[in-house]
This record gives sequence, structure tokens and C-alpha cells, in this order.
Amino acid sequence: MFAGKVAVITGSTSGIGLGIAKVLAQRGCNIMLNGFGAPEEIEKVRKSVSDLKVKVAYSGADMSKPTEIRQLVQQAEKELGAVDILVNNAGIQFTSPVESFPDEKWEQILAINLSSNFYLAKAVLPNMQKKHWGRIINIASAHGLVASVHKSAYVAAKHGVVGFTKVLALENADKGITANSICPGWVLTPLVQKQIDAIAAQKNISDAEARAELVGAKQPLKEFATPEQIGELVAFLASDTAKSITGSSYSIDGGWTAQ
Repeated sequence: MFAGKVAVITGSTSGIGLGIAKVLAQRGCNIMLNGFGAPEEIEKVRKSVSDLKVKVAYSGADMSKPTEIRQLVQQAEKELGAVDILVNNAGIQFTSPVESFPDEKWEQILAINLSSNFYLAKAVLPNMQKKHWGRIINIASAHGLVASVHKSAYVAAKHGVVGFTKVLALENADKGITANSICPGWVLTPLVQKQIDAIAAQKNISDAEARAELVGAKQPLKEFATPEQIGELVAFLASDTAKSITGSSYSIDGGWTAQ
């Protein structure tokens, strides 16, 4: 489906981003990975994706730094070719009431979860416009549509992502470029599994019981999505089948935002 195309996926050395990378690679897309981690672990990840018979590059660019973001895109263009698909996935979280929320955490979350989307889109759009083809898919969150207590920065950033995506869609509607956002609820990633383990240990309950307690608090379906399921939606939105879909937000949240 995507043979010869190039995708940049931020925050893709684990979790949702890695799931997306593998789904796109399975369809022939060359991949620029990005994220933090030990060099040997990152090389294992890079090889696991390249084993799918595509070209895979890696950038450790910090998503809070515009200069490094621009360098990431330049590296992708040099090593793989002009970017066809941009998936803004990198994100961080911190919880606290507003009155005690640390200033530096607010700035960091807004930078990584929202501003990086702007800087990356700005960097890839000129070549997408020249080719009259491009796909920008922003991984927002259920918190891009609804709120939770103690998550002011995250909720503000993710609501911003959903709004920014609509602007991208409108500005590029006649340029062969679509922009959409995906709003996941609970996704079973290594980071979430650590939360499950902590609940199980704290309450002396089984893994299954801890999972049900965590996901059931928000999602009527009481099931986690998987990174691969997010990846499949990304692949659909990037396909020609979805070329008339732009400016939309897609929930994968087990009914969370339907309540």
C-alpha cells in the first residue's frame, strides 16, 4: 500500500508509536523512528522494524526543541526521502491540581504534546504541497475531547491538537493533503502495564483485576486498545481510500467519550 513512501513517527521507540511504525512498515512504508532510550535497545527496535523489509532511520530529536525537530525532518529527507506521512505521537503526562502545577511541567507538556505538532507540520508541509500528496495524523487523546481532574496541561495540549488538526485540514484541503486526529482512551503499552502492576501490588489483586479496575473507571467496554489497533487506523487514514477524510477526530476509547 505504501511502498516507497516515507513516514516520520515521533515517540516511536515503544508503545503506540512503535505499533504504528510496524503497521506502516508491514505495508511497505520506510520509517523514521524517534524517541529516547538506551542505544542498544533502540537498535533492537530499529532492527525489528527493518526486518519488515523497509528502510528504517532513527533520530533522538527532543520534541521540546524546535531546532532538533527541524533537524529530524532534514535527516529523514536525506536518509529516506521527502516525508509523505507525519504521525505526531510523542507525549508526556504529569498530574497535579492547577494551583500547585509546576510551571516547568506546564511548559514542557505544552511543548512536547502540542507545539511539536506545529513545528513538524511546518517542516514537512512544503514538500507535501509540492508533491500534492501528504498525510498528517496527530495522536491526540480522549482528553482532547473531555477533561479529567489534575490533568490541566495534558487536557489543554490535547484539545489544542484537535483544534490545530482542523486548521491543517482547512489550509491544505485543495493541496492533496489530509489532516486528522486520533483520540485513544486506555491503550495497553509498557507504561500502562507498570500502572497495572502497581495497582495489583498495592491492592493485592490479580493482574486481570487490576486491569479491569484501571480501564473500567473510564471505559464502558472495559477493554484496552492495542498499539496495533491504533496503527491500523493510522494506515487507513493514510490510504487513498480515506482521501476525502480530513479535519476529523476518531475515538478509540471503549465508549469513554460517548458517556
